[in-house]
Amino acid sequence: MNTTNIYHHKVSNIKGEEVSLEQFKGKVLLIVNTATECGLTPQLRDLEQLHEEFKGQEFEILGFPSNDFGEQEPRSENEIQEFCMVNYGVSFPMFSKIHVKGENAHPFYKFLSEKKQNGKVNSKPLWNFHKYLIDKNGYVVDYFLPVTKPLNSRVKRKIKALLE
Repeated sequence: MNTTNIYHHKVSNIKGEEVSLEQFKGKVLLIVNTATECGLTPQLRDLEQLHEEFKGQEFEILGFPSNDFGEQEPRSENEIQEFCMVNYGVSFPMFSKIHVKGENAHPFYKFLSEKKQNGKVNSKPLWNFHKYLIDKNGYVVDYFLPVTKPLNSRVKRKIKALLE
């Protein structure tokens, strides 16, 4: 059983404003580390489509840009926001660029990736577009590797099950 949920964490949105993850209480979340110069960057389009598909339900996608893999996120927050909107129509919440691995990983990402903290999974991001699935109570319940596309039937099935 999970020992703690995500709600005690605070992060900065893409505009640099502090956000408590408590504001997402009661929602199923898909948390993704993103990059704008990666071969997987087109997943932003699929993530937006998934976001639209579940619109009006208690579901949200949270994007966390990171430059940790191959320096594939060199842009500033303003540039990231513009790129994602103009090229992929991203309307789901994006957050400030953070480290998602190693010693300098943001505490929220350390929580997501370490079973000793989240009580469920050991799954450090291996590349851009690693995805964590969070239930309505804020607990990590699963993860999907970067190559798993957001519109994959397994991803959608798991989201639907958590929304029931």
